[in-house]
Amino acid sequence: MAEFVPLLAVLAVAVGLVLVVWAVATALAVRRAMRAVPAFSGGLPAREHAVSRFHVRWYPVSVVFLAFDMEMLFMYPWTLVVSRVGVAAVVEMFLFLAILLAGVLYAWREGALRWT
Repeated sequence: MAEFVPLLAVLAVAVGLVLVVWAVATALAVRRAMRAVPAFSGGLPAREHAVSRFHVRWYPVSVVFLAFDMEMLFMYPWTLVVSRVGVAAVVEMFLFLAILLAGVLYAWREGALRWT
């Protein structure tokens, strides 16, 4: 049980800091009446409904974005271990990038990157 004392102390300090910051924010908050504005509009009057339909051209763009996002998600840890693993890590990363490149080329061929 003694090995958990430092962990519990760090947890207590973290919870205490969160409570202090919350109390200070509550004490210093400006309280005024606000009119009801939907959260999705960023405080501006809404021009359309929150669950309105999106144009179909946004879906391929979002899929290509996710492909590049996953690429970065896997490349960061790879950069940390490539020196330890060696050539096998480099080959695996280039195979991964080739699969992503194939997906991007397919999206390009299908016109997903063309806006008009």
